[in-house]
Amino acid sequence: MKFQIEDVTVYFPYDYIYPEQYSYMIELKRALDAKGHCLLEMPTGTGKTIALLSLITSYSLSKPQTSIKLIYCTRTVHEMEKTLAELKLLHNYQIKHLGPQARILAIGLSSRKNLCVNPTVLAAENRDSVDAGCRKLTASWVRAMAAENPNVPTCQFFENYERAASAAVLPPGVYTLQDLRVFGKEKGWCPYFLARHMVQFANVVVYSYQYLLDPKVAGIISKEMQKESVVVFDEAHNIDNVCIEALSVSVRRQTLEGATRNLNRISQEIDRALEHMKFKYRDLLHLFVFTVEISICVKFKATDASRLRAEYNRLVEGLALRGNLPITDNWLSNPALPDDILKEAVPGNIRRAEHFLHVLRRLVQYLRGRLDAENVEKESPVSFVASINSHAGIDQKTLKFCYDRLHSLMLTLEITDTDEFLHIQTICDFATLVGTYGRGFSIIIEPFDERMPHIPDPILQLSCHDASLAIKPVFDRFQSVVITSGTLSPIDLYPRLLNFHPVVSRSFTMSLTRDCICPMVLTRGSDQLPVSTKFDMRSDPGVVRNYGKLLLEMVSVVPDGIVCFFVSYSYMDGIINTWNDSGILKEIMQHKLVFIETQDVVETTLALDNYRKACDCGRGAVFFSVARGKVAEGIDFDRHYGRLVIMFGVPFQYTLSKILLARLEYLRDTFQIKEGDFLTFDALRQAAQCVGRVIRSKADYGMMIFADKRYSRHDKRSKLPSWILSHLRDVNLNLSTDMALHIAKEVAFNTKKKNAHNELSAWIGIIYIEPRLLKKVEILLWLKFLRKMAQPYEKIGGSGRKTLLSEEDLEKMGDGGMNEMLY
Repeated sequence: MKFQIEDVTVYFPYDYIYPEQYSYMIELKRALDAKGHCLLEMPTGTGKTIALLSLITSYSLSKPQTSIKLIYCTRTVHEMEKTLAELKLLHNYQIKHLGPQARILAIGLSSRKNLCVNPTVLAAENRDSVDAGCRKLTASWVRAMAAENPNVPTCQFFENYERAASAAVLPPGVYTLQDLRVFGKEKGWCPYFLARHMVQFANVVVYSYQYLLDPKVAGIISKEMQKESVVVFDEAHNIDNVCIEALSVSVRRQTLEGATRNLNRISQEIDRALEHMKFKYRDLLHLFVFTVEISICVKFKATDASRLRAEYNRLVEGLALRGNLPITDNWLSNPALPDDILKEAVPGNIRRAEHFLHVLRRLVQYLRGRLDAENVEKESPVSFVASINSHAGIDQKTLKFCYDRLHSLMLTLEITDTDEFLHIQTICDFATLVGTYGRGFSIIIEPFDERMPHIPDPILQLSCHDASLAIKPVFDRFQSVVITSGTLSPIDLYPRLLNFHPVVSRSFTMSLTRDCICPMVLTRGSDQLPVSTKFDMRSDPGVVRNYGKLLLEMVSVVPDGIVCFFVSYSYMDGIINTWNDSGILKEIMQHKLVFIETQDVVETTLALDNYRKACDCGRGAVFFSVARGKVAEGIDFDRHYGRLVIMFGVPFQYTLSKILLARLEYLRDTFQIKEGDFLTFDALRQAAQCVGRVIRSKADYGMMIFADKRYSRHDKRSKLPSWILSHLRDVNLNLSTDMALHIAKEVAFNTKKKNAHNELSAWIGIIYIEPRLLKKVEILLWLKFLRKMAQPYEKIGGSGRKTLLSEEDLEKMGDGGMNEMLY
């Protein structure tokens, strides 16, 4: 369909559009017109992705003079592929209506592991090994040796790409990662480096959050992106945590041991390089190494630039500056933000390689001593740097340049197996960050995990507390940044956490022709004991027993798949063990098979595959998962894979965590965000994300149980997204078991009433339910709900509220008439 939103002709590749999609596009266009940032929350399964893509690409087509580039950021590769698939459908539709003028270039960009087509490199077991394997075949010095010695292995795909030179381009179109791999194999070109090259020419780029938020990656991939770009962070409910993780570093004893091995290896490489030269040239070589490294990695002061560049050109004529290095020689950029790095030469005490190694050895030794602490210690970066200076003789300026200096040294020594040097990279990452930032960070040293105090496991953590540090360059650089998700409530907290001022901030509800969402709150068990995962109650045998009976009743009446979320791995393990000892788990498995998420990715993937097979064959299954886990963040349980989701407890973070306490203190002092407000906000967005896994479209349906008495409190419940709250009625809040049972019986059996069926449909949709209700009457109610949802229904809506709008409907909608048609 094709319709107008003010002066923009929107091309939408479907015959109908949801009202919330249309409203979403209107608000998005307002933000683009204002060239500002926006926050948009829209329920899961209502087509956020296609609404975003349609409006922004149509906006660019309607305003060709603006030359807008779309940078679309996703959390996972799976979401990236889905986004590109939607864009391909949209692109074909636009070409059908506009012809060749609608052609664009859209690509997905991911790591070498996802784009490489060289079987030798892909044989590596992890991403870092794949990266190192690629460098061993494509580094400039490796290719130079191969030109003289044919026995030196290189990558044929990269060599073909280099020989093609300017002819190595992608024709217009939309390319998923699979499309890039197929194209690369057909042409014999490396798809990874081809995609990296085409990013600057593409109209739409789809990649991971880290390509913009992590300074180490953004400094290489996204530095060429123009200011006119529109940046979209999809599924961005956890974007503050992503920002914090990008600027946080953890150091353990294993890290220090690995760093010591790395330093010994680098020292050997330096000695080996010197041995190849005659003794009389040794001093010249030192000067050469020093000059090369300085020229590669430093932004010089204006007063020093001419002298240093003249010296550089005299000694290493033709060698490029760091910014113009061959693409194969690029390493991760500085972990601190570019604006925070002083434009000055490397300090003299680390210019020579052996001096730099000596500084790193002293730093490693100092950190090793700090890890021997017997009590928890917390310091600010300023005091920590002062301590390093007094005990190890390393000042702040030296620390600041450690990462760039290590990069320079590894390039000079022509080291390709970078995966073996991850430990020393971590140490230099830590040094640069602690030497750059004085606020927004804490250094926390813990000799053991408080939950397992009998196991020594010392860790030194440089913890970032201010999410705005990582995302600020994005807000400053690009004219419009769109933060969107189905779980942003309460939406007014994000501008404070990220320290920006949105021009549009809006939350949308879901338009439905039927109550396909059935949320409930369980507050007590059949024995009238309250249930909760509060720390003082979670181990209560009565709570564990009531949770088990709830699940047992559910598996006996709910068909297909059931997904259960727990507050943590340790709590899930404990409660499953208790159920197993009491025999509840065995009874559950008589109805459905049980699968469990673990912290091992391979095991979890296998469990998910078998879970789906059990649902497909009609056996039914239960999947135990964890809030904040991989499953909660990225796996959809649509259709028969998820007819019920149970959230056991409120997924608060571990409130005794020293890192969390430090962050709460910083948020209170800097942004005036109360500890309780943030903790509740964080827990409820995780809970909403969990229960939202079972509703992936309007044709889908499922039940949601919030099993904790704390959900009955308004201050907790009100933090849930509006698309869930809209299905909760005040009359059904905080009911006792007897009251709920009385209402259910009255509605279920009073068939003489004229509108008894309508009342039944209303009551079974949203009630507070307790295990005592789950008897014969309750089984009847659940079956009625599920049977009703399984019947064909009118997707467009009746004469009242419409849930699908046609092109004709949009044409009829005048200014101010939208609400009349939709509501």
